[in-house]
Order: sequence, then structure tokens, then C-alpha cells
Amino acid sequence: MSQSLTIRRPDDMHLHLRDGAMLEAVLPETARHFGRAIVMPNLVPPVVTGDQAAAYRDRILKALPEGMAFEPMMVLYLTETTDPADVAAAHASGLVKAVKLYPAGATTNSQSGVTNFQNVRHVLERMAEIGLPLCVHGEVTDPAVDIFDREAVFIDRVLDPIRRATPGLRVVMEHITTEEGVAYAGAGDETLGATITTHHLVINRNHILAGGIRPHYYCLPVAKREKHRLALRRAATSGDPRFFLGTDSAPHADHLKEHACGCAGCFTATNTLSILAHVFEEEGALDRLEAFTSLNGARFYRLAPSEDCVNLTKGDTVTYPTKIETGAGPVTVFDPGFALHWRVTP
Repeated sequence: MSQSLTIRRPDDMHLHLRDGAMLEAVLPETARHFGRAIVMPNLVPPVVTGDQAAAYRDRILKALPEGMAFEPMMVLYLTETTDPADVAAAHASGLVKAVKLYPAGATTNSQSGVTNFQNVRHVLERMAEIGLPLCVHGEVTDPAVDIFDREAVFIDRVLDPIRRATPGLRVVMEHITTEEGVAYAGAGDETLGATITTHHLVINRNHILAGGIRPHYYCLPVAKREKHRLALRRAATSGDPRFFLGTDSAPHADHLKEHACGCAGCFTATNTLSILAHVFEEEGALDRLEAFTSLNGARFYRLAPSEDCVNLTKGDTVTYPTKIETGAGPVTVFDPGFALHWRVTP
């Protein structure tokens, strides 16, 4: 007997679309199921100014296949030379929905990020005044800190001091991966939210390393111990409005993943909703899937939830392509390691 579920059309509050041929290939995979997305600005060169964000938005809309409806929500890349007046103008125009803080060297194309956090304080203060959210890649880059501890250390050394020094600053802890991240976000007020990815609900560090290195499970922040994965599942399925979906779907051509120094990122845009329905059903929380995917993020970003809906139906095994062909090379679709039975239906 089949089961069905109808939810408001989801939002992806953390998405990488890249540019050029890669953008053209992966955009339909998101737009098929998602109505809006917070689009990451870590291109080469990065999206630093309002003019650059407008140009990138235009390229995204030009790449959108005819008949698809999708709203890219633009983000500026925070640097130590970011102009707070430009940030405020881009926000006032409705173009920019957030600013992204990358600690320099923390992840893909983050070399233009922040080294000295005192140098961006004037930007953060302006953002607090105008209510513009700061999206944070929450890891320190100190080589003395173990990679599995970098999120927890970032909270103590960087994030909490920033928030205490900048009252009213609205912050999204992006792609949290630890018990510590869950606890900190869960203790926050209405100015704090946290995104959780699809893949971090499914994999722990053993999936990457046990029995051989599996590069298509390698991501940053890297997956942690099983206890952390379980904490993320409890948070995502809790209904707590501070937690919402940000897939961090991050396409890299296979030859760059399967490499001596492979790129970090899992490409989950294609099958995220099927995976999430499976996870939420396992947790006895299908009634909270809509909050996680479609309501909580919109509330934090002060947006009305979508008026459109998508239907999910459980039945026979759902199959997805193992790879998406792009002009930049094939991209492997995330494999959750279990059969999927929830499909998105008209």
C-alpha cells in the first residue's frame, strides 16, 4: 500500500550552483523540486559586490530551463575590504539576502575569506543594524586543531565572541556537524539559526574512510563520529524552528573528486527529498518534514513560505541517475547507501 505526503515547496538554504557549463547542468536538478535557494558566492573570482551578485543572478536565470520556476537568493562573499555601504544597498534593493563568512582557507574557493575578524567588524555592525543575516562556515583553520574538532573550536573562539560583540546580528550556522553545534544553535534566540545538510544526516566518518577512501563522501565540514550524526538527526526532525535544510549540494567533476588531492563536496540536489523522507520516516517524524524543508528557513529569512506544494509518494524503489553529465565532466550523485522508496510526484 502506498503512502503519500504533501508539503509546501521546499527551500534550499545553502546551495552551490557554480557557473558556466556546470551551472547549466546542475541548476535543473535543484529547480525540479525547490522553489528558492540561498546561492553560495564562492566562485572564482568570488561574488563580492552588489553588481557582481546581480550579474550572477542574471546568469542563473538565463540558465534556467524554460518552464521551470526558481528564485536564486543572492549572497555576498565577505572579505576584509568589503564595503558596508555596498552591502546595505544590495540588501535594500532586495537582491542580497545574506553575507557569507568564510575563514580563509576553510573550504573550496575560500582563499579570499577572512583572516582577521576585527577587520570585518564594521561590516557586521552595519548588518546588525539592517537585519541582514551572516551565514558562517564555522571552522577554524588553525593547523594545530584537529580537523574533527574545528567546528567546536570555532564556536568558542570565533562565533560566540562575534555574537557577543555584535548584539542583534542575525547568524546562520551553516552545515553544522557536531553535538556542540546542535547544542549551541538550540540554546540560541531568534537571531540564531542553523542549516543541516542531507548527507550529514546519512553518513559518518566511517563512510569516508572504512574499507577504503570514498571520495564522493568527502565534504567540508567533514562528517564526524556516529554520535554527532545522531544528534543532527534529532535536531532536524525535532520541529525546532532554529534548524532548517541547507543541502550544501556541491558539484565537482569526478576527475577533481577522484584525485590525489580531491575536492570536498557531496552533490545531493537530485535525490535530497527522497532521502529526507526516508530519514524522517525512520525517525517517526514525517509530520515535521515540511517544517524542516519549507517553513523554518523561510521564517528565519523573513520570507513567506511557498504557496506551491510538492507531493511525495512511497512505493516501489526509486532510481536516480548515478551521474549528471556536464560540460565540465560527469558529476556523481550522492549515494545514501540504502534503497529509496519516496518519490516526488506531480
